[in-house]
Amino acid sequence: QVQLVESGGGLVQAGGSLRLSCAASGRTFSRYAMGWFRQAPGKEREFVATISQSGDSIYNVNSVKGRFTISRVNAKNTVYLQMNSLKPEDTAVYYCAATQIVTILHKEYDYWGQGTQVTVSS
Repeated sequence: QVQLVESGGGLVQAGGSLRLSCAASGRTFSRYAMGWFRQAPGKEREFVATISQSGDSIYNVNSVKGRFTISRVNAKNTVYLQMNSLKPEDTAVYYCAATQIVTILHKEYDYWGQGTQVTVSS
């Protein structure tokens, strides 16, 4: 069992930055690939980024390439999402999730955090 807790969301102006953190419980964090997803009101949950167990494989959705960076520190049981050049369309609840394999499919993720709200004003 893995418990995930996100933090770092908030209100920011367009062009600004935020860094989301996701802290995992337990001693098996390094066994899981981690992902970030987001869900805007009235829309389906959308893949944002994923990182492999060792951190050497990373995939991002095209809409955030060059702006968002996923990273992890296994010694701290934490995965991060650095978000720069934020746009109003990035407004959503952001979720971190854990999976046994590197994948962009949300149905393949076994554990989810409660989400953190990111609001970007124009």
